[in-house]
Amino acid sequence: MKKQIGLLYGGKSAEHEVSLSTAHAMTQALNFDKYEVYPIYITQEGEWIKGGLLEGPAESIEQLQLADSGSNPNSISGFLPAEQEKGLDVIIPLLHGPNGEDGTVQGLLEVLNLPYVGNGVLASAAGMDKVIMKQLFQQAGLKQTPYVYFIRNEWQTDQDHWISKVETELSWPVFVKPANLGSSVGISKADNREELIAAVQEALKFDRKIVIEQGVVAREIEIGVLGNDIPECSVAGEIKPLKAFYDYQAKYKDGNTAMIIPAELDEGVYAELVESAKKAFKILDCSGLVRADFFVTATNEVLINEVNTLPGFTPFSMFPLLWENTGLAYPDLIERLIGLAIERYEEKQQLQVKID
Repeated sequence: MKKQIGLLYGGKSAEHEVSLSTAHAMTQALNFDKYEVYPIYITQEGEWIKGGLLEGPAESIEQLQLADSGSNPNSISGFLPAEQEKGLDVIIPLLHGPNGEDGTVQGLLEVLNLPYVGNGVLASAAGMDKVIMKQLFQQAGLKQTPYVYFIRNEWQTDQDHWISKVETELSWPVFVKPANLGSSVGISKADNREELIAAVQEALKFDRKIVIEQGVVAREIEIGVLGNDIPECSVAGEIKPLKAFYDYQAKYKDGNTAMIIPAELDEGVYAELVESAKKAFKILDCSGLVRADFFVTATNEVLINEVNTLPGFTPFSMFPLLWENTGLAYPDLIERLIGLAIERYEEKQQLQVKID
């Protein structure tokens, strides 16, 4: 009997387009002989649209946006196809950024008692907030670049103080980022005070909390992690942007980036990357999948940059390419993730919920 899979994508986020691309790519890889696939599209206005059964891979991204609405806006019945009395067997959340990757939707799925692919509430929330993530990494003893952070009100109240703090504790260049966003949205490089002010104003369009990181001359190395209690790591890959840094345009629009898989690394450096990636996975209490991003300096010092708890599956995405080069093809990777989701769900069902 086929398993019923719900693809949950779109969302109220600046990364809406990334989510659509990921959902489209996912339909190209799912085995329709094994699964019945139901699209659940969240518009940028927050309306939940339940689509009918997909007969095969989506022909285009536009097809995934044309599902007929089968329920009232925001109705959780979008998880329950009309043809069924029971809920979907597994939800695959493909929502990037706030209101999807940050633990909010994961919390809804927990309340509905539905199995879902990927990280839970805590790991998703901590992984989305770069400041909380960095503080947990520090607690775990993981090496990382220096940083400064503040919220909108603090910047507006005493801008000079924060500029001085950046100039005192960091050195140019710095990278200015919204704390709760991914896919390089809202990120700018600043080489002086004037650029810093402009970069902060840009980042504040996307989040109330801003993190400013010390720029570092280093290779950008990424590694994939799969598993629940016992994580496994892929080969490492190297990102080589053909412009100043790996921004949104380079990632998703023009492909203006070279990916070297596997990356040329000393065995000792790769071993340290694996150890650090697993440590980051465990300190955030991750499950399912993570892409861990690192800097490796000319002296082979390994610095963790961040983890992405819901890495993209677009044609340009590093995560599936890392596992493909490790020997796990894209369709098999999805199978593995679905299996990990069911494994975690079944384990939770064994927990005692009542006191005798």
